[in-house]
Amino acid sequence: MASIFPVVLLLIVVLGLEVCTYLLVPKGPQQVTIRTAIMLTFAACYLMWMVTYMAQLHPLVAPYRSPKLEA
Repeated sequence: MASIFPVVLLLIVVLGLEVCTYLLVPKGPQQVTIRTAIMLTFAACYLMWMVTYMAQLHPLVAPYRSPKLEA
């Protein structure tokens, strides 16, 4: 039985990385652009991982057997 623990743990890690990004990007004319690009990258990677992980835990289509092979 799988748990929700990896999803929550990785969410906390990603949120920590986003806070570090917000605080550590150097000041300059492109600060907002760099900050936004890095934070969106973290968010997109997390969402892709989470959707893939959840799809493996709860598939939409269950495996089935062909009736021709049962004979």
